[in-house]
This record gives sequence, structure tokens and C-alpha cells, in this order.
Amino acid sequence: MQQVLTLCAAPGALAADTVAAAVELLKEHAGRVEEPHWLAPGEAADIGFEADRPDRALAALRAALESLPVDVNAGPTEGRRKRLLIADMDSTIIVGESLDELAEHAGIRDRIAAITARAMRGELDFEGALRERVGMLKGLPATTIDTVIDGLQLTPGADVLVATMKAAGAYCALVSGGFTPMTGAIRARVGFDEDRANTLTVADGALTGTVGEPILGRDAKLATLKELCAARNLPLGSAATVGDGANDLAMLEAAGMGVAFRAKPAVRDAAVFRIEHADLRGLLYLQGFSASDFAAPRT
Repeated sequence: MQQVLTLCAAPGALAADTVAAAVELLKEHAGRVEEPHWLAPGEAADIGFEADRPDRALAALRAALESLPVDVNAGPTEGRRKRLLIADMDSTIIVGESLDELAEHAGIRDRIAAITARAMRGELDFEGALRERVGMLKGLPATTIDTVIDGLQLTPGADVLVATMKAAGAYCALVSGGFTPMTGAIRARVGFDEDRANTLTVADGALTGTVGEPILGRDAKLATLKELCAARNLPLGSAATVGDGANDLAMLEAAGMGVAFRAKPAVRDAAVFRIEHADLRGLLYLQGFSASDFAAPRT
């Protein structure tokens, strides 16, 4: 089967010499290697190839180039363009964790951030960790939610990713273990077709310290992937998913292109596709989009 190796990096960080070296290395593990095709000068390039064991070829290339600030991924040429995108929000579409930002206003950021980090590494049960952290926010004024929303920062490339995939006909969903006020705001800002997340319970103008049940976690993200594919008569292979934490891993493993984005080590190691150096436009390069194909984000 025809395969394609995609190299991508931060703008200006992918040298022509690196691409040339990748071609030569690939020749040692593949029967046929094509000339590189630049998707964005200094940023991303495709190299088509055929190999009996493309997984071994990929592993060899990753090992050889691991000291360079370059993402190395490979997959079949057929079906590269995906028709569905499901994205995690915290530390993926936005910078940082929205729950940690709420904790900042409660003066307990360090305590909650430590639990968040362990949960995202898969060291704690996600649902239990979420209940514990929300419980620590009991009494926080509900107006704090709006303050946090105003300060949310998009991860570079998030708006271009969604705009380009939608322009190509894909359906884009934001599915988060975070909270609906934040996902709703980011959905509207970036242009996702829908958002799903957990609910924070509010009474008398303050957080009650409880979260609505059932909690949207790892299983719910996978179920959403299957539901949205079925609703559009798409195989799972036609979907792209992206996330960074342990609660994203099931949907990353099930999708045709599951991308661990600057992910926790266990998630990065388990995922077939990984992006550590490029921004979220890297998901577009993995689908064969050139920079000239990118759609303008909503203003």
C-alpha cells in the first residue's frame, strides 16, 4: 500500500537537509521512495513510499531524527483527508487547563493543578479526580466563569485547523472533559459545529462544588466518535481525533487519524500519530493539505 511520510515543524524549523536525509534513510527501509513534496517551505513536507513494514520504517526514521525539532509521522495515502474532527479542548485547542484557571481565582491553583496533571497522565480515575477538584471550588462566585472565559487563549493553528477542515466539508466537534460554558465560548470563537462537555452546578450565584452526571470522560469521548461517525455514515477511519490526556486515548486509538498533541508521555507513546513541535496546523499537513490550501479563520 502506498504510504506517505510527513515531516512538520515550527515555521522555519524544517531544513531542506533534514528532508533530504529523511529520503536517504527511508530508502534503507522502503522499496520505493518518491521525491519530497513541500507542503509549506521550511515547515512541512511529504515523502511518498512503499514498504512491506511501514511501521518499522517509521520507527527507524523517528529514532534517527529524534534529536531534531521535527515531527515524524506516516500513514496510508488513501483516505488521508478526514471527514470528521473531534478535538479535546484543554491543553489542545486552548492553552492550559480551564479548571486550573478557575482554581487560580479560588487561590488553590497549585493544589488543583497537581491533581489535574496526575489525571491527565492516567494516574488517577478521571471521573473521581474531576469530582474532587470541582468540590474544592465550592462557593466560588459564578461570575468567575466569565472571567476565565475572557482569558482563554487559543493554541496556535486551532482556528486554521477548524476553518480548513470545514471548508473541505468536514464536521468538527469539540468534546471536552471540561465545562460547557468554556466549550460553548470556544465553539463560537473557533467555528466548531458542536461542543460537548460537563456541567458545573450553580446555586445562589456560586458554584455548589458538584458536577452534573454522568461525567463526560474517556468512554464518553469514544462513544461520541462512534455516534458522530454513524450519524454521517462514516467509518471510524474517516475521522481525525486530537488530544493530550489519558481520557483522550480511547478516541485517539479508534479513529483513522488519532493525534497525540504535545501529549502526556503515556498518551504520546500509545498514539500512532504525534505532534510535539508543530502547532495544530500539523493535523492539516498530516492530511496532505498545503499551506496554500488553508482557509482563513473566522474573525
